[in-house]
Amino acid sequence: MRCPALTAFFATLAVTACTVSGPRIGKRLQMAVAVGTVLIHDGDEVVARYDADGPRGPAVWPWRAPGGELLTRAFPFAEVPGEVRDHPHHTSLWFAHGNVSGVDFWQGKGRIVAVGDPIVDKTQQRIAQHCEWRDEAGEVLARERRELRFYGGEDWRAVDLATSLVSDRKPLRFGDTKEGTMALRLRQEFCLEGPGAAGTMQNSEGQTGNAVWSKRARWVAYSADLNGVPHTVAMFDHPSNHGFPTTWHARGYGLCAANPFGLSDFTKAPKGTGDLVVPAGVEQAFWYRVWVHRGPCDAAAIDAAWRAFAAGD
Repeated sequence: MRCPALTAFFATLAVTACTVSGPRIGKRLQMAVAVGTVLIHDGDEVVARYDADGPRGPAVWPWRAPGGELLTRAFPFAEVPGEVRDHPHHTSLWFAHGNVSGVDFWQGKGRIVAVGDPIVDKTQQRIAQHCEWRDEAGEVLARERRELRFYGGEDWRAVDLATSLVSDRKPLRFGDTKEGTMALRLRQEFCLEGPGAAGTMQNSEGQTGNAVWSKRARWVAYSADLNGVPHTVAMFDHPSNHGFPTTWHARGYGLCAANPFGLSDFTKAPKGTGDLVVPAGVEQAFWYRVWVHRGPCDAAAIDAAWRAFAAGD
């Protein structure tokens, strides 16, 4: 699927050419640039850190709610006493997939490599990055341009990830597997099971708990009290995305992943049903938002925020 803004971004590598829009109302966040990283501040508080060279590719950690609470698991970026250490490939807030042209970029031998330093537009609170998706031998299977934008308000924050992938010489295949794709690994209080679990999970269609896994929905939200204060974290799927409304690899142990490809796992369809083959030279675009509210889970408020996102706000 062609995305005009991201197509222009591909051609120019200029941040101003990519026009992913964001909420019109909100606090301005500040950005501080270092080699391979960008720190996003709200006053003196570090809201988030974009790491171009994360453990398995670019990732965002930490990611904080208004008031300072960490939202995603620290491992494998940092050691927190008592925190579970399963699934070391779950890197806070990231984008990857378990079968891209036959290579596993979720937990296998494939590697998403940032090429060059992030391009930062501080006035637009926007980060752009060129990446290469390389197999074990180092062959480039896909080239990617990704953009992140950060927003904030008094009791909410959001980050958008828009990305476009293209293969220069061969068709690009996103394979049918549940292992992917746009993902969060939340801290333990948001979980439904395991040490410290105290969370709830629901989707835009009214399903709750572990019934959310595999279902199609516009958004999925987790909520929990963090040090006595209710917090909600939701991921939004954009209507322009392939497979909208997406199926979800959303687990009770804190993984929230939008994955439109894994239909054989999610729906018991024949293997390969979820494959997407993109011709050589054609970009495939995706756009997601992670929205955080310092407050209780309110499906109507989440849906209103999703509708604003869908409208381009």
